Amino acid sequence: MTMRTLAAMFESYDAAATAVTKLEATGVPHSDISLVSNKGNGESETRATADHAVSGAGTGATIGTLVGGGAGLLAGLGLMAIPGVGPVVAAGWLVATLTGAGVGAAAGGLAGSLTDAGVSDGDAHAYAEGVRRGGTLLTVRVDEARSDDVERILVGHGALDLDERAADWQRDGWAGESNTVSSDTGTSAGFETQASATDRAGEIDKGTLIRSDARRPSARRVRIYDHPV
Repeated sequence: MTMRTLAAMFESYDAAATAVTKLEATGVPHSDISLVSNKGNGESETRATADHAVSGAGTGATIGTLVGGGAGLLAGLGLMAIPGVGPVVAAGWLVATLTGAGVGAAAGGLAGSLTDAGVSDGDAHAYAEGVRRGGTLLTVRVDEARSDDVERILVGHGALDLDERAADWQRDGWAGESNTVSSDTGTSAGFETQASATDRAGEIDKGTLIRSDARRPSARRVRIYDHPV
């Protein structure tokens, strides 16, 4: 069974939470979904609590218990601080890598955890930047036979165009992983298309987009990677 990692950035926590509910309703186990949000559950009290906890606990410490409600993934949201990103609410399989397998500190950072999950370096840093700027990141582990269905759900609930956002951030001075520009997309060369990845490696490797045409709109909104075994 070939597994894929799907990643998508959302403008709001609410949009991502709605996507999570839909994914779970279609049979995706909550253990295969992960959410990391810099906007909490929409309540100012959650952010204030996170900010206060970070000031006392230090960057990288796991700083909360459960703050979610209902059932499934969202019931397990907890407060934590991520180096380079700040205080977030998070739940799911990616959190285990963020917390260093129980050590209690997100020492590797969000980008490092994403690359461990198969995400390319450039995209991983872009997703981390998106969360730092107030976005919400969803990552889903799924068998390749279901990846198209999951992609449609993520796109249908408002997944953002990562290339477009990265271009805006670069105009604001964000360097990302590269200061060069891709002739294919007009954005950072750190965000590989399938064509450029194939030219570089000649085959699908860890961190390479699984896409026949990475420039189509859905692929700009939802990245699909080969999940490490």
